[in-house]
Amino acid sequence: MSRIILVTGGARSGKSSFAQSVFEKESDVVYIATYRMYDDDLEMKERITLHKKSRPSKWKTFEGSYGLDEAVHGYKNYILDCLTVMTSNIMFDISKDAEIISQDMQNQIERKVFNEIKKLIDEVINIDGNLVVVTNEVGCSIVPENHVARVYRDIMGRINQRIAKMCDEAFIMSCGIPLKIK
Repeated sequence: MSRIILVTGGARSGKSSFAQSVFEKESDVVYIATYRMYDDDLEMKERITLHKKSRPSKWKTFEGSYGLDEAVHGYKNYILDCLTVMTSNIMFDISKDAEIISQDMQNQIERKVFNEIKKLIDEVINIDGNLVVVTNEVGCSIVPENHVARVYRDIMGRINQRIAKMCDEAFIMSCGIPLKIK
């Protein structure tokens, strides 16, 4: 029986570590990494290197924000880390350098993100696999100062709600401690 889990929380709350612990005894794991590496981003290169070192070397890595269902081949367990970064990638692919993001464009972004995740979840369920989706809780701080950041926060909030409804379990992380909320 498939198990779909959502893990949310703030920055550095322990989300990724908790997600990895779900499959710590498994060897058939695909880690779906959504961050795009840019050549001049030394800080993120270092973070990605540390992230990779934290995972068992026997786990497979799939990198991307699109076609995530293509990662589902021959393995039983999957970690998507993270939905928040994936959403920002898709948002900026669609909106480009827009300073104002229309409601129609917001809807387009949200549909695209949701459809990508839904296809992944459907494929994992189809193979009777397991998936942990890592996302950030972005609505617990001050209202962002600019329009694009507010739009991003709103899209993430709605996406997180929709994905949580599709999950069997959900956890919120605080200070490295998981609290089961579903």
